[in-house]
Amino acid sequence: MKLSEIKEILSTLENVEFQLENGTFVPEHFHVTEVGQITKSFIDCGGVIRHEKTVNFQLWNADDYEHRLKPGKLLHIIRLSEEKLAIEDAEIEVEYQSDTIGKYDLAFNGKNFILKNKTTACLAQDACGIPSEKQKKNLSELAASQTSCCAPDSGCC
Repeated sequence: MKLSEIKEILSTLENVEFQLENGTFVPEHFHVTEVGQITKSFIDCGGVIRHEKTVNFQLWNADDYEHRLKPGKLLHIIRLSEEKLAIEDAEIEVEYQSDTIGKYDLAFNGKNFILKNKTTACLAQDACGIPSEKQKKNLSELAASQTSCCAPDSGCC
């Protein structure tokens, strides 16, 4: 989800709720402790130099159980960050601590923001020797679709 999308969604909501993909909710007394832009420059295993920019939200649980972040307040924090930090309209990455600090992509299911699990991937599979996935075939279909090149008792096999 891009920054422009969350701003559009926030303007229609009464409450801000975040939920993990496993169904667990971020406690409703969470704080957004950071909104920023992260620029990452790196070289992949194929030797290609890459640059990525993401908008980063950090969620934190405090012990002030009466705290509730309203959509208007989060929208204000986002707009202030855009103004002061010149944040671009990039994909949002959310940091949230459960057992350790996790990084999540962000989606919306019509009611809640969903923290989607991220995975790693090789960006240069053609350059680092990872074989492409083999096409799986059912042997019974393979045998039925092919005709034998030699007849029984022909001596070719």
